Amino acid sequence: MSGTVTMYSTSWCGYCRRLKSQLDREGISFTEINIEEDTSAVAIVEKANNGNRTVPTVVVAPESGGDEVTMTNPSLADVKRALAA
Repeated sequence: MSGTVTMYSTSWCGYCRRLKSQLDREGISFTEINIEEDTSAVAIVEKANNGNRTVPTVVVAPESGGDEVTMTNPSLADVKRALAA
């Protein structure tokens, strides 16, 4: 599985920690952007979540050239499916 995975998170988010550990365990590389530290990323998260700062918000761009997918609090299976698309 290849492509790019970007996870928007916060330092206090338990769901973010869980997904990060699952991605690490599966060998899926990702870029993490902490919206508390990168305030420009807040707008991306709010746009994806109807004005809410809900994390983890994950953006997957499959290497196959398929459509980029934005997901809120996805499961590991959701991320894998998006990468395989």
